[in-house]
Amino acid sequence: MTQAPQRAGLAAYIAVTAAYWAFMLSDGALRMLVLLHFHTLGFSPVQLAYLFVLYEVAGMVTNLSAGWIAARFGLSVTLYAGLALQVVALLALAQLDPSWAIGLSVAYVMAVQGLSGVAKDLAKMSSKSAVKLLAPRENGGLFRWVAVLTGSKNAVKGVGFLLGAGLLAWLGFDGAVLSMAGALALVLIAIISLMPAGLPTGRKGAKFSEVFSKSANVNWLSAARVFLFGARDVWFVVGIPIYFYAVLSDGTPAGDRAAFFLVGTFMAVWIILYGAVQAAAPRILRAAARPEADLIGAARHWAVALFFVPAVLTVAAALAPQPAPWFTLTLIAGLMVFGVIFAINSSLHSYLILAFSRAERVTMDVGFYYMANAAGRLIGTLLSGLTYQIGGLPLVLGCAAVMVALSAIFAGRLDASPA
Repeated sequence: MTQAPQRAGLAAYIAVTAAYWAFMLSDGALRMLVLLHFHTLGFSPVQLAYLFVLYEVAGMVTNLSAGWIAARFGLSVTLYAGLALQVVALLALAQLDPSWAIGLSVAYVMAVQGLSGVAKDLAKMSSKSAVKLLAPRENGGLFRWVAVLTGSKNAVKGVGFLLGAGLLAWLGFDGAVLSMAGALALVLIAIISLMPAGLPTGRKGAKFSEVFSKSANVNWLSAARVFLFGARDVWFVVGIPIYFYAVLSDGTPAGDRAAFFLVGTFMAVWIILYGAVQAAAPRILRAAARPEADLIGAARHWAVALFFVPAVLTVAAALAPQPAPWFTLTLIAGLMVFGVIFAINSSLHSYLILAFSRAERVTMDVGFYYMANAAGRLIGTLLSGLTYQIGGLPLVLGCAAVMVALSAIFAGRLDASPA
């Protein structure tokens, strides 16, 4: 009797993971397409950051409401809606007219990116909540399943960065977004046709007011998440890609294409490394043999360790006459180290939010937590273009160090023995 529900749960987990992979492949490709395409059109760092602002704002709003929608109507509904909206967003981007004024182009792309942000967070909340409900409870099963989902998702998103850069060079902007829309539509049809039973269908009595958590640990962890992801996106969204593009391109069309490929490759490798470490985090932390209290304490310790990476890179950036080959190599190595430690922090957070959540309100706690995640990404996105334009890489990296320090402070408030 127990094997059939276990098989159904595993089948549902596999289907959810496959859908999430397909979505994140398109999400990574779209981010790289938009960034590189509009940079070549002459957009400033601040204007490039604006393109992603509504994406993150939409994520904040969506996560608050998506938790309630999933609790009310079921996780399958929000997952399918996320995939469908991403197809619509890709098709809409293909309608962009190069003859439009920059202001109109920015507004249009911001709106489409906002729709993509809604799509992403519907898919993310659905997938992460499903893990809490489907994962086995024994031998650290929850941490293993969430680490595999999150780590593999980020590895796939990294491939998406490379795919986006490659499609831009090969098919151009319109061809790239149309081909991705077609592929994702086929995935959506397949997932709807093949999704097995195993996901909850919702409860009619779910109230929107339940979205706001009364758990101190959920709230402190959400605050730590804001600044953890702000620290990543403050350099990741605009500053580092534009710096590398400036270093690598000679200004010719061939040089631009080569720079697209190399920037996309770096971003892809970084995300793939990040995802691989996330997936391995339960083994790195020996989570199966450690009580939850130890893992709560580890969240603070790993955040402190992460602080030193951007702090050292800030000093190097301030001292280097840019562009300098030694600094570029130091920057690449330092950001890879940042990726490893950041991945362990992120994986711990992703496990702890599910550990802190009760099954009956998991979609709401996860939605609230990822609302905080989107808030951090919004702050990081805004500061990425602003700090790079005002102070270059030293200010970008210094801002990242400050934000990691704040994340460590909030993680230190987690209660290892909640009442």
